Amino acid sequence: MRVAIIGAGQLGQMLALAGIPLGLQFRFLDRSADTPGGRVAPIVVGEFEDPAKLLALAADADVVTFDWENISASALAVLGNKVAIHPSPQALATSQDRLLEKQLFRQLNIPTPAFAAVDSREQLREATRSIGLPGVLKTRRLGYDGKGQFVLRSEGDIGKAWKALGAQPLIYEAFVKFTREVSVIGARSTGGEIAIYPLSANVHHNGILRHTTAPYSHRSLQQQAQRHLRRVLRHFDYAGVLTIEFFVVRGRLLANELAPRVHNSGHWTIEGAATSQFENHLRAILGWPLGSTEARGHSGMVNFIGTMPEAAPLLRQPNLHLHDYGKSPRANRKLGHCTVVERSAARRDARLRKLLK
Repeated sequence: MRVAIIGAGQLGQMLALAGIPLGLQFRFLDRSADTPGGRVAPIVVGEFEDPAKLLALAADADVVTFDWENISASALAVLGNKVAIHPSPQALATSQDRLLEKQLFRQLNIPTPAFAAVDSREQLREATRSIGLPGVLKTRRLGYDGKGQFVLRSEGDIGKAWKALGAQPLIYEAFVKFTREVSVIGARSTGGEIAIYPLSANVHHNGILRHTTAPYSHRSLQQQAQRHLRRVLRHFDYAGVLTIEFFVVRGRLLANELAPRVHNSGHWTIEGAATSQFENHLRAILGWPLGSTEARGHSGMVNFIGTMPEAAPLLRQPNLHLHDYGKSPRANRKLGHCTVVERSAARRDARLRKLLK
């Protein structure tokens, strides 16, 4: 079977690496042939929203999916009924707009921070009054890894925030004093089967994920996360992997955002789970039975940001798995990651502390 992937970054590369042993064939669409995905499968080179390139990508494909979710849902209309697209364009469109995300959470009775749409300086001022300070002003679209955000701590920040982000659709959100950030990743197949991974605990710096530990064993939070994720999966009649990121606040989860794709916080599943998120995504969109999401041990994943460390010293360490995406170094760019898997959380955490040094 043939899988077409919009975007040939590291997520696409890892999807292909998971699918090749299953007998699947892959083709990517990306602006450049010099991409991680280009090392493992052919690439259609062109703009993501070029109708001719999308048609070329989808030619003879059994399903279209994506590792890059900023293609507009309307651009996918050119594919019409020619090929299945999973996850659905509707889920894609919702994930691209922070206001639509928050409205969806509210609609599905999933707790989320207080929020308000902002389209003018006066609306921003009113939002700070009704929701309070501190708060975070965010672009509704195209913000990721901490981009497109401004923290307001006093009324004096209103003008600065508007100057930095104004003249585009915005959302103002309450500043959340959380004890931890966690994410839940699950897959739903075209036949409706659902498989959900254990919670991951995530640490961000400047809006970029730095490291993840899993499983994060907390029975109540796991139950809450699974309940919320199932609601979203069923709402969209979803097929594929979906991730929801949460803040933990006084023993309950507040939904922050969702990602309709495989996710950085799930990279630990490659070595640390019975079936990786990448393989389960492929199984899900092809309608195949889903694999077990059981953790094989206690995993810690560290992102390499901006520079790659020397490989040899890392590879001398036991139970360490190195992933180099083959990308050129650049500030704040995710270049690779490594994962350690241990028999206990204490051993994992000790390994992780050493790695982070």
